[in-house]
Amino acid sequence: MSSNDIPASPTVPAESPSVPAGPPVDSPFHTERTNRDEAPQYVLPLVVHIEKTAPPARTDALCTAARAVLVMLSDERSTGEGEWAQVMRDWQDARIRKVVRRARGAEWRKACALPGITVTGEEAEVRVYPPVPLDGWPKELAKLQVSGTDLDDPEPPAAPDLTGPVLWLNPELGMSAGKEMAQAGHGAQLAWWELSETERKAWSEAGFPLAVATPDADRWRELTVSGLPVVRDAGFTEIAPGSCTVVADHPALRR
Repeated sequence: MSSNDIPASPTVPAESPSVPAGPPVDSPFHTERTNRDEAPQYVLPLVVHIEKTAPPARTDALCTAARAVLVMLSDERSTGEGEWAQVMRDWQDARIRKVVRRARGAEWRKACALPGITVTGEEAEVRVYPPVPLDGWPKELAKLQVSGTDLDDPEPPAAPDLTGPVLWLNPELGMSAGKEMAQAGHGAQLAWWELSETERKAWSEAGFPLAVATPDADRWRELTVSGLPVVRDAGFTEIAPGSCTVVADHPALRR
């Protein structure tokens, strides 16, 4: 599911008790047009493995997608002079876009043959790829379906470990699993950007532990004005423009 232009306001005080302040005008997550719109636009592809007979649990898929984004951001090929470093920079210099598609059987095997990284959860498998141009998807990925990523939790998810990172989902929005996977990835990326190199290294070495959870409405309102990074969606699919979708809560950011 496509999700684009998510603004963050982790360091800007709230303008009112209920509405977080907007990001700087040069933010890649700003919903208004900026010079980032003039740059070549890229998308980060994520493919979730969904077999008809054994789909992953929804929360497991959300957590795995978020971790996949972090693994891609931290991979040595994505930084410095790595083979993916330039396209990663180009992607982050423009709008930040992620698209989640699904695959099974032979489709999944073909998708796994392309350069990328497969990240596994309890049962979920998500493969993340270096960014591609909006109109330049590899044919093996372009033909995969965006729809059909609806997943359920067979049992209520366990309460999140509040001593670790938590990606909090807006309880008032109804999103498909694919859309939420992209949003969880956005939240993880915002947290990553806000951390110091030492904090990033510690998170990476621990295997990027995190939880995805949905708070009640009162707690959600508190989180959106807490100073933590907030994801706002551009509203191209499923939800209204400017909707707050995720608050990225990491122990190092709880100031």
